[in-house]
Amino acid sequence: MDITKIVVTGGPCAGKSTAMSHIQEEFSQMGYAVLFVPETATELITGGVAPWTCGSNTDFQKCQLDLQLAKERVFEAAARTMPVEKALIVCDRGALDNKAYMDAGEFTKALEAIDANEVELRDGYDAVFHLVTAAKGAEEFYTTADNPARTETIAEAAALDDKLISAWTGHPHFRVIGNEGDFDTKMHHLVSEIASFLGEPEPFEIERKFLIAYPDLEWLAANPNCERIEIIQTYLVSPGADEVRVRQRGANGHYLYFKTTKRTVSAVKRVEVEQRLTQREYLQLLMQADTSKRQIRKDRYCLTYDGQYFEIDVYPFWNDRAIVEIELADENAEISFPAQLQVLADVTEDDDYKNASLARIDRVSKPLPE
Repeated sequence: MDITKIVVTGGPCAGKSTAMSHIQEEFSQMGYAVLFVPETATELITGGVAPWTCGSNTDFQKCQLDLQLAKERVFEAAARTMPVEKALIVCDRGALDNKAYMDAGEFTKALEAIDANEVELRDGYDAVFHLVTAAKGAEEFYTTADNPARTETIAEAAALDDKLISAWTGHPHFRVIGNEGDFDTKMHHLVSEIASFLGEPEPFEIERKFLIAYPDLEWLAANPNCERIEIIQTYLVSPGADEVRVRQRGANGHYLYFKTTKRTVSAVKRVEVEQRLTQREYLQLLMQADTSKRQIRKDRYCLTYDGQYFEIDVYPFWNDRAIVEIELADENAEISFPAQLQVLADVTEDDDYKNASLARIDRVSKPLPE
């Protein structure tokens, strides 16, 4: 069976409770067994376990992480017993939400207490969808009346929303759902993004790619909404026109492994199927490496900006350029770039800037556009 685990997160008063009803209705009709992991912080606080009742905030966050991960294990085990073809586990907030409520020292202590690392906690979910708080752009609808665990003012809610976005930035499938349009539009946007990720009706990836001048790495590193990820990508021998690759992804000695198969549909649209691998499976698949291509090593800077999620790839063989990619729900969606990124050209349809071409041993860099 196919089990997918996603996170629906967001700032205070973002619409998560209503979103769960929409997800239940829409994806049950698509044949999924939809399971919901309740929000752990609310459960604990309403039960008397809170930052102000525990010995310290760190003590509370340790309890919350322990319970969150235990609940997820129970839901995954239960899903595997169900006589269904596909199950969707929806976590009302995930483990990395805790990071937004701690300083760096507290977060490090909490990770040590549960013997975990940030990469596996963040990337242990298949996708993350962030609903922006009503305190940013829909202030007239912001309220604390419907949740006894919510105490933030509008300013505090907006600041917390930023921290949550920062905490999840770096995940390979992270989407921010803003307050453009009315609330029904927001819910439709969320359901559409989840459906697109799940491949309903087919796993299309709509992606735009741009050549940029070599970015200011110090600015990226200092940006709280940017996370550097180390990637090693190896192409495998594959029959037909399918592109098959394996990837090691992570940072600071902590990595996860993936196999991806892509088939081109149009210049900007591809069918993509991704599979999580164990380290052993990854090492075994490396034996099928395409020897006509070198491994691609790159630093990927995941940047959340203006509700968009950019992936900036910096390669060791270039010191004058880099590539930025963005996945879209709509081929014609407008893109708003940060002023710090100097866009040189749209290379979405330029085969020379595809990773498979950059991996070719006989590759020669094209001159920069004038």
